Amino acid sequence: MKSRDLIKLIEADGWYLEAIKGSHHHYKHQVKKGKVTIPHPKPHLPTGTVNGVLKQAGLK
Repeated sequence: MKSRDLIKLIEADGWYLEAIKGSHHHYKHQVKKGKVTIPHPKPHLPTGTVNGVLKQAGLK
């Protein structure tokens, strides 16, 4: 999965960009706790990274 596609998924769930540090984008949610960090731009994210981000975002 491309990092751009993963970002679209979490933004559709209400996550918004809080900060960019280097090649990592940090997202927050108004209701859900914590932050989600996505390495971007990446043409292919490893399956474990995608699953971890989705789990942190409460989408899996």
